[in-house]
Amino acid sequence: MTYPPNVRTAPQSAPASAPAQPPGRPPAQRGALDEAKDRLRTAATTEPGRLQIIGAVLAALVVVFGAVTAFEISDRAAAADAVLSRSQPLSADAASVYRSLADADTAASSGFLAGADKEPPGVRERYEKDIALASKLLIKAATNTDSDSESGRQIATLNEQLPVYTGRIETARTYNRQGLPLGGAYLRFANEQMTKVLLPAAQKLYDAETARLDRDDADARYWPVLSLVLGVAALGGLVWAQRRNYRRTNRVFNRGLVAATAASTVVLLWLAVGHTVARAELGDAREHGQKSLKVLNDARIDSLKARANENLVLVARGAVLTDDGKNDKYETEFSSGMKELGAGLEAARKLADDKEGRDPVTVASNSMDEWKKRHVSASSTDRSGDYEGAVDKVIGPKASTGECFDLVDDALATALAHEQSEFTRAAEDGRGALGGLPIGAAVLAVLGAAGAILGINRRLSEYR
Repeated sequence: MTYPPNVRTAPQSAPASAPAQPPGRPPAQRGALDEAKDRLRTAATTEPGRLQIIGAVLAALVVVFGAVTAFEISDRAAAADAVLSRSQPLSADAASVYRSLADADTAASSGFLAGADKEPPGVRERYEKDIALASKLLIKAATNTDSDSESGRQIATLNEQLPVYTGRIETARTYNRQGLPLGGAYLRFANEQMTKVLLPAAQKLYDAETARLDRDDADARYWPVLSLVLGVAALGGLVWAQRRNYRRTNRVFNRGLVAATAASTVVLLWLAVGHTVARAELGDAREHGQKSLKVLNDARIDSLKARANENLVLVARGAVLTDDGKNDKYETEFSSGMKELGAGLEAARKLADDKEGRDPVTVASNSMDEWKKRHVSASSTDRSGDYEGAVDKVIGPKASTGECFDLVDDALATALAHEQSEFTRAAEDGRGALGGLPIGAAVLAVLGAAGAILGINRRLSEYR
């Protein structure tokens, strides 16, 4: 057809059945998740489909319960093992470092009082043994500690300052052999370094290791809440499925579901009872073991510090006064240390839960009372001007305060050994209560899931 000039044709519109698509974009497609939801909704409209869904959920729930139980109990067991094989031994070693250093200082002052030519070989051997033990324990602690941690920093301080201390002690002994009073000054310098540098660092090391022990103990005793919740949920789901099966088929038992219920019940009971026993035993180790060990270690250290101050009273001979300038510093610190020792022994007696633990504490307490009486006598002798007689009453072989100190120290060592064995026994029982549970939970969970699937499949077979 021919159109007149200057006449435009109207644009033709696209058919209504073909909406315009943006250039370069393919037609919208349904996602795989949407299709899966549709299939699930379709399956849920039929009884076989619902049974398949129930079986899958039950099997998954039982498997997750077993897996979480295995994971949580493995974590608790690892913490319990750390308490027994790492944290508590390191805490005990830190206490031994402190005790060895304090005892070395005591032995050094005792040897100085006896005189270089009269120093008993046993006193010198005790000093050297203490220094060697402290050095050995510091090496052991360093291999088990991060150098950037608080424990690592205190170990570095001790390793750096210990040779300085021993050097001053040797200088004091050298001057003492020559009969020069400068030896007493070096001994006091060494004691000051011990009390102001070495022992505070050892105390911080002990505190840091004890804090690590407390953390491991808390981790081991923490309830496996998620496992318990999942166990109750799994049992609830299995009971519901069996009740549903009974209401629809009038059959009391489905063997597969009964087996799955039995397996889940065993795991849940094992979990609850095992962790309860482990928690109780670890709590017993803490209350009647670790607390007693701490109190006894503190009491033993108090006795060592008191003994060192008692010796220094005679070494300084009133040359060192308290800050107010009114009293002998070492005599004042001796009296304070004996009060702390008495309080510590009373606390240890209350914590001891058997005769083997109480008897050594009683011996230590009685020896402490005799020690105080003999100290009063030695002080009176010294004030009367009989210095040699006072020295004999402090470090002499018979009827001296040194005898009482040795009895206190030996009794506390016996009590510590007993409480250590009690702690180890209770901690081992606590760790043993968790043994086998992670593997057992995993195996029973697999069996339980298989039972649930077999039980559901038994019902599904009736529709084929």
